[in-house]
Amino acid sequence: MKLFTKPSVYFIMGTTNAVGRDPLVILEEALIGGISHFQLREKGTAALTGKELKTFALACQKLCRRHRVPFIINDDVELACAIDADGVHVGQEDLDCASVQSRIGKDKILGVSVHSVEEAKRAVADGADYVGMGPVYGTRSKDDAKPPAGIVGIVAVKKAFPALSIVGIGGIKPENASAVYQAGAESVAVISSLAGAEDVRGQVNLFKEAYKGAPQL
Repeated sequence: MKLFTKPSVYFIMGTTNAVGRDPLVILEEALIGGISHFQLREKGTAALTGKELKTFALACQKLCRRHRVPFIINDDVELACAIDADGVHVGQEDLDCASVQSRIGKDKILGVSVHSVEEAKRAVADGADYVGMGPVYGTRSKDDAKPPAGIVGIVAVKKAFPALSIVGIGGIKPENASAVYQAGAESVAVISSLAGAEDVRGQVNLFKEAYKGAPQL
């Protein structure tokens, strides 16, 4: 399964990242702009739960399907199964990905956050379709983020697993995205740089422009 085409922009957002704006409007602008994947990551003290979360997730999914973009849910396997999402992304502290895959089925996308070659090795062994490697740079999107793995972290994982799809995440902006891609990542994951952008479509395009000088993998 070919998960990523180039250039590829993997957008991550929840209502708490919308900076006082309508998150569905932000998402649709990002989809029109040309993001390749969308991950619903609903975190924080004001995060939606229960029926409100499910309603919001279904609305996001509807937009993604209209634009034929994979809709992935962060952590919440039960919600992903309930609405038939395209995949799930889990962290190192969440359910092990082998258990997650058995619940969502092998036809769904499974992503795993990793910070090292050793964690990538476990993810591959458990059947991950891609890994989110990072944080590449410093980030304020996660309060519990580990120290930056840097570009060298992506290079090390790509060298160890050449066929593995890598999504670089953490502090990535248009001005540093090209370096992430050149290091071996097939995509860059973006949260605040898109969710907080005044011109969302234009910001997506800037990420695409950043890839022009990068080699094809």
